[in-house]
Parts: sequence; structure tokens; C-alpha cells
Amino acid sequence: MSPLLPLLSWLAFPIYAWQGIGVRLRTQRLLPAEGPVTHTIPGQGVAVRLLVLGDSSAASVGIARTDAGMAALLAGMLARDTGRPVTWRAAGFNSATATQLRDVVVPNLAHDDWTHIVVSVGTNDAKNFHTVSRFKRDFGGLLYALRAKFPGARIVWSPVIDMTTVPALPPLLARILEVRAQAINAMGTRLCHERGAVPASRLPVEDPARGFSTDGFHASEAGYRAWAEHLLPLIELPAAEALASASVAEDDRQ
Repeated sequence: MSPLLPLLSWLAFPIYAWQGIGVRLRTQRLLPAEGPVTHTIPGQGVAVRLLVLGDSSAASVGIARTDAGMAALLAGMLARDTGRPVTWRAAGFNSATATQLRDVVVPNLAHDDWTHIVVSVGTNDAKNFHTVSRFKRDFGGLLYALRAKFPGARIVWSPVIDMTTVPALPPLLARILEVRAQAINAMGTRLCHERGAVPASRLPVEDPARGFSTDGFHASEAGYRAWAEHLLPLIELPAAEALASASVAEDDRQ
């Protein structure tokens, strides 16, 4: 993508504002899903500890229960495939941006020994027309904060999906936001490589009719399942390696 496109997208800001207000007025405001935000799945051996941190997707907005959300699904898949106990927590908040996660959420997380952290953030930064330089500062700071607080964790970032696939967005608004999303994703990927995190590829949206909730913006149960399956390979193999190392270390101490 040309570096000029994000700058040129500012020329379309009046269209963004006009159509964005219309979308906001028409779109149903959904609340976070009900149910537990932390749970342990029993198993044998060294536990996997999974934190899913982010915006409304981490809060399972769009579905009724958290047990069909990304954190619970990922934990269940890990428990199924490794046989290990998996403790998970979802720390997600409606409309959260990288700034809010860095400055409000991370400082208030307990110093639990998370082995894996999935971060879902960037959509609201793109939607709110945050500049790339601002996202660099905010998301870069978030990665530093997570690495400082949870030095042993593997951090996986899930980037912004293709905004032209979002049913709630009119085509012109979707194209404008897609320019912003691509710029956010490019910077986020670069920061992950620089600061010890793993950037996932974009979640492919193959069937928007099934993948999105009733508001046409958040994921449905099928969407969250596809999302968890998409991220699982980035977590599962390193998890198995880390658990094997931990088991060896534990045996050496006995």
C-alpha cells in the first residue's frame, strides 16, 4: 500500500463522518456476553495460562455467552489438543483502543503468570481515524507494558480484518476504513517484530452472512470459532514446546 493513501484518506473525512454517524444511528448497540471471564479446564501436567486482551471481540460482544467467545474456545481447543489444564481469562472492553489497554487495563491486571497472551486491538483505532504515528506510540507502548509485566508470555496480535467485508458498513465508508486498517496493520506487524510479539495474518472472512452477528459488525458464534481456529496454530505449537520444557525442568528439580 502506498504510504500516501492514509494521508489521502483524510480528504474523505467528511464522507467518513457523515456515513459513520448514519451507521452508528442504525446499528444496534450490543453488550458484552454474559458468563464467566475466567475459568480453568482440568487436565494433566503443566498448565497453559491464556489471557485474551482487547476490545469488544475479547469481551465476546455479538453473542449471548462467553463460553462461545474467543478466549473460551481457544482454551478448549488447547485443552483438547494438549491434554493439559488450561486457565483462561478474557479482559475485553467495548470500544477499547490501544491507548486504553495500555494505560487503564494492563496496569490493573494482576501479576498472574500468563504463558500466552492474545491481543485483539486496532479496529477502534482505525475506526476512530487514529494516525499511524499515534498507533505506533500507543500499540508499541502496549507491547512494552505487556512484555514488562509478563516477561515469559508469548504474545500474539490479531490484526484488523478487511473492513470491506463488514456488512454494517456502506461500501464507500468500508473502503475508507480499509485504507486506515491496512496502515494500522502494517505498523502493528512491524512493532510486533521489533518488540517480541507474533503478528497473526488477517482473519479471512469467507462468509459474512455467517461470520457476523445481528449488528453486522461484531462476530457471531461461527465467527468467533473461525477466529479461534485461525489463531490456534500460532499458540498451540509454542505451547507444546513450552510445556515440554517446563515438564523437563520440573523433573530435574525432583
